[in-house]
Amino acid sequence: MTTEQLTKDRQISKTRQWEQAMIKLYVNFRDYSKDALKGFGEEDIHQSRVNSRKLLTLLSILDPDHSAAGELYTRFKKAQKRLGKVRDADVLIESFKERRKIAKKDGDDKTAALLKSVIKHQQDQRKKYRKKLEAELPQLAGKELDLLWEAFITGPLESLTQKKDANVVMRELEVAFDQQKKTCKALFKGPESESEEAFEALHNLRIAAKELRYTANAASFALNQKFHTHEEYYKNIQEQLGIINDKRVWLDTLQSIGRDELGVGKKTWSAFTDSLKNEVLEALYHNEVVPVAGKPRALPAEQ
Repeated sequence: MTTEQLTKDRQISKTRQWEQAMIKLYVNFRDYSKDALKGFGEEDIHQSRVNSRKLLTLLSILDPDHSAAGELYTRFKKAQKRLGKVRDADVLIESFKERRKIAKKDGDDKTAALLKSVIKHQQDQRKKYRKKLEAELPQLAGKELDLLWEAFITGPLESLTQKKDANVVMRELEVAFDQQKKTCKALFKGPESESEEAFEALHNLRIAAKELRYTANAASFALNQKFHTHEEYYKNIQEQLGIINDKRVWLDTLQSIGRDELGVGKKTWSAFTDSLKNEVLEALYHNEVVPVAGKPRALPAEQ
């Protein structure tokens, strides 16, 4: 076998690896999307979203400027957004249901009533998100998508796989993550550690960790051995920072609804929102990703 033929065979093998990995994700996305529309099952919504995210990750590696798969990328992105709205509502509702159970068990009827109002409000919001998903997902994940997908797989995929190296992308993402981590460390050293700027920087660090996690998972077939432990490592970071972000989102959601809308007394409202603020700060000061200087102002000093 000539060197030229050997190189060609390797290129074909590389393309087939990408093709097989992407087709598996695509089939999963299509199947879970169909199931999600049947009853809006939480796991179907979640898996449909996860598979679309992995497809977006692989497309971004191969075609970062979206010049070859622009419309395909856009459809996956729109589907992920619609799925994400429903998924986020599911998570918030479930969390607040658990909180309500605890409040009722503790005999805190006023907090339980507040949580009941929040749950009802979010269930109404979720109905709107589901309605939009029901209207748009069949088009975003239907026959037109199949045509775009087939054109991509049989068209530019081969040339893209010869030009791009997932290992290079991983290194670039690691550099970006490290730079963002330095930004966070600088912010959390000083008195601005509880500022909006600091929390926003931490949010961006979480996103950077999420990118690395998904890249390590979705592109594992194309990565060197040294990257194979990255998924678990960055998953742990994402989860720690995700706890902080989730609690901030829940607090923002409450404040965007407002006390009057929920028909809650001022004292009950203040007590619950203050406790949620404390939870945010407790998660922040106990995270192991970015050290935070000093003591949290809203938390009581340790005895």
